[in-house]
Amino acid sequence: MRTSLGVVTASCALLLSGCLNAPMTNNTIESNTVRGTALKGIVHGGRQPIVGAHVYLLQANTGGYAGPGVAASTNNLSNSLLAGTGYSDSIGSYVLTNSSGVFNISGDYSCTPNSQVYLYALGGDAGAGANSAAGLLAALGNCPITDSFSSSLYIVVNEVSTIAMAYSVAGYATDALHVSSTGSALALTGIANAFATAANLETLGTGVALTTTPAGNGTAPQVMVDTLADILAACVNTTGPTSSGCATLLGDALSGGTAGTQPTETATAAINIAHNPWANIAALYGLQTASSPFQPTMSSTPNDFTVGIAYSSGGENIAIDASGNVWTTGVNSIGKYSPTGVPLTGSPFTGGGLDTPIAIAIDASGNAWITNQGGNYSLSEFSSTGTPISSSSGYTGGGLDVPLGIAIDASDDVWVGNVSGARLSEFNSSGTPISTSSGYTGGGLNTPDCIAVDTSGNVWAANYGEGANSVSKFSSTGTAISGSSGYTGGGLEAPMGIAIDASGNAWAADGSKGATIVAEISSSGTAMSGSGYAGGGLNGPWGIAVDGSGNVWTTDWDAGSGHSVSELNSSGTAISPSTGYQAGGLTTVLGISPQWIAIDGSGNVWVTPGPGELVGAATPVVTPIVANLKSPYGSHAVNRP
Repeated sequence: MRTSLGVVTASCALLLSGCLNAPMTNNTIESNTVRGTALKGIVHGGRQPIVGAHVYLLQANTGGYAGPGVAASTNNLSNSLLAGTGYSDSIGSYVLTNSSGVFNISGDYSCTPNSQVYLYALGGDAGAGANSAAGLLAALGNCPITDSFSSSLYIVVNEVSTIAMAYSVAGYATDALHVSSTGSALALTGIANAFATAANLETLGTGVALTTTPAGNGTAPQVMVDTLADILAACVNTTGPTSSGCATLLGDALSGGTAGTQPTETATAAINIAHNPWANIAALYGLQTASSPFQPTMSSTPNDFTVGIAYSSGGENIAIDASGNVWTTGVNSIGKYSPTGVPLTGSPFTGGGLDTPIAIAIDASGNAWITNQGGNYSLSEFSSTGTPISSSSGYTGGGLDVPLGIAIDASDDVWVGNVSGARLSEFNSSGTPISTSSGYTGGGLNTPDCIAVDTSGNVWAANYGEGANSVSKFSSTGTAISGSSGYTGGGLEAPMGIAIDASGNAWAADGSKGATIVAEISSSGTAMSGSGYAGGGLNGPWGIAVDGSGNVWTTDWDAGSGHSVSELNSSGTAISPSTGYQAGGLTTVLGISPQWIAIDGSGNVWVTPGPGELVGAATPVVTPIVANLKSPYGSHAVNRP
């Protein structure tokens, strides 16, 4: 999945292990801690209680990032919260499970408000003998642990809860003991939303994988979660690391997929699988059997081990705001959904001149801007609460002519690509046209479907027009920088989506039917991708986005690809399998070919129509996209929150 920590500056608004024996520290726990409440529960290996397991209560660090490609260190080491239990080791204080697998944690601990808390159970005996390789997780969520996590809650820590946390928090976890973000507001939001996503995959009080999300509007991937849980159980319920089940699991769940550090226990193995859902599929799948404890499971070897949720809320195009909320365009309406896919109050929203809305972007104030292809060709603007700001006629002028792609620059000016007239339009943050009625022309513009802005304020457009096979670049004042034919080469063929990476290079998805290429063009207009980057399931790539590791994600809308999502590394090498990521049939559940794509601050990959969500598949990014152009992110060209 991800191979190194990278950076990104902007992407198309249309689209939008380490050592487990290091001593735990409390180096980032603040003085304003709050006392916790009592917790109780049970630790199970499959259906069997685990006796004598060490149960630790840990708090995610805020001293620096953990996650895919990030080395374990003291800066991203989770904090041990328990004290005075009478038991401690190099990890920290713990409580033991009794002969029934039950544990009790008193309220004599403190945690930092708004930090994220989880349980980690290690070792114990599930019936076959003491097993040091048995590692299990459960995501508790936000501190203080009250209300939903009250003393009456019975927490089941098992393989299902482990998979739910491993995938949801994958973007912020290096291993079971290194879960961390920076202390920035966006990072704290991203990791909090990640922990909350675990509740869409399983019920904490029962340890059972869900078929439907708690809000009732999402199809949860029970079969995939159960399959992955059974893979872990093949090691947990054995005599230990040298057993056949453990040897296979630990040997095939390396930190880098097919290379890297071998985990010593199953919780870190689960995190590694979440980081590398393309690796060693057959060997890992072979660990589960018809008699495995969690049912139902996949009936045949899956294409990949991505975990997807399909929402029935509707939506065509997509953008993510600073809170991790998901905005989509619909039929003369726009939708807004929480980071866990729940429709928010009043959604879908109407008015503001919406008329066949197409693309959507979020500005620095959290307002949503939408292009309208119906009626008089206009822009609509809505507040962060869904209240129309634009009038019933929308914003017009500036050369708008069948507007499609939309992006926002660091000055909060709104840029639009017009399918008709081969022109760009620019509006200020109040909806007043800056460009004239002729718009900005030249630079090889030809049906500019999708646009993006780089950190220098330059505007890039993907030219989907027949025979164009190019991208165009304009200055922040609307002057064409690319020549009359635009920038060509690199495999460009009717590009649809466009995104900009941390080096200012443009990545374009060749959206024509049968196209199997992604092109990369340098900031100076030089083709860097030869005849194009191929593989990874690319087949009619449409939407495109770049994640916090610099990896490139596309949707594959052509039916020949099986409707998938593809991932390439920053050098253009395919990471996803030859059929892309299919998340156990996510797009089959949605019944659509994925077209648009966006990545959120938790590392979830969202696709539309749908929307659908690949949980924890990518490295987290700064949202909204425009925030990458502003301090502190734009000045450092960093696309991690």
